[in-house]
Amino acid sequence: MFFVFIWQSRTPYNWTQRTTSPLKHTQGCPQLLTYIMLAGGLLGLFLGGDWLVRGASQIAARFNVPPLIIGLTIVGFGTSTPELFVSLQAAFDGLPGIAIGNVVGSNIANILLILGLAGVIAPPVANFTKMRRDLLWMLGAAVVMPVIIYSGFVGRTEGALLLIGLVTYLTLSFYAMRNEPTDAMPSSAKLLPAIGFSLAGLVAVMVGANYLVESATIIARQLGVSEAMIGLAIVAVGTSLPKLATTVAAAIKGEREIALGNVIGSNIFNILAILGLTGLIIPIPVDPRFMSFDVPLMVGATALTLALIFTRGEVSRIVGAAMIAGYAGYIAIGASL
Repeated sequence: MFFVFIWQSRTPYNWTQRTTSPLKHTQGCPQLLTYIMLAGGLLGLFLGGDWLVRGASQIAARFNVPPLIIGLTIVGFGTSTPELFVSLQAAFDGLPGIAIGNVVGSNIANILLILGLAGVIAPPVANFTKMRRDLLWMLGAAVVMPVIIYSGFVGRTEGALLLIGLVTYLTLSFYAMRNEPTDAMPSSAKLLPAIGFSLAGLVAVMVGANYLVESATIIARQLGVSEAMIGLAIVAVGTSLPKLATTVAAAIKGEREIALGNVIGSNIFNILAILGLTGLIIPIPVDPRFMSFDVPLMVGATALTLALIFTRGEVSRIVGAAMIAGYAGYIAIGASL
């Protein structure tokens, strides 16, 4: 139904024009239409993220990439594709609160909500020594973000610095992968179907991001919710659905390295790549509330994750339940600001 609706709308999809979305003209339309487009956007992100990760993972496995590297890079970065397109779309539409809130809110949701759920279902177990580099990069990216947004503006210089950090991290990761022994056998997955899944997922994510940003903005403004809170809660959770699905599925299947690597890789990508690209392409102002409340909480949650893995080597069910409760409290407090 989602793709039928898109075809029938016959609206050309263009990232560079602010008036291409049919939602720009729905202020006077029945409210039901806006909710339908919200559901369609979420569906596009969910299905597109799943297809993209499935195809990319098959391609990586075909070339004998270790599971942890798949989780940290292919799955972790792939499931952050919705955040990338949503933040870019929001920036193009002149909605900086959503663009920044999407990054910060997704990182908080990744740890407190998604990792918490994985802990309740099947506690992720990790070797700190094995994941030390990636954990420290995740913490480093989180600590750098307050410095980046301190001036109240993310411009091209800040964006370029973040992207340099991303390239450095990827270079180190793939160099480590080359030196890491593995006894895994090459996958028999076929390349063409995997590439097809990846491309279909990319298209679905792009279109879904467009509809989600527009519909969520209209609904939230009708309810009197701030632009920042739209990005931190509604949009951030919506774009985190692919991560939620892949992390929970990995936890259920016992693939605990992929489950934890997904969260770590996604949090690194959200700051270094998404915020970096957004600032480089379209410089954006930063709402003061991010610096005073949301970003410090994100840094604290990131440090908590590193401390848990260092001291306990896992996220237990009790800790996972506490994380979920903490996320609910964060949303309740954040909505009142």
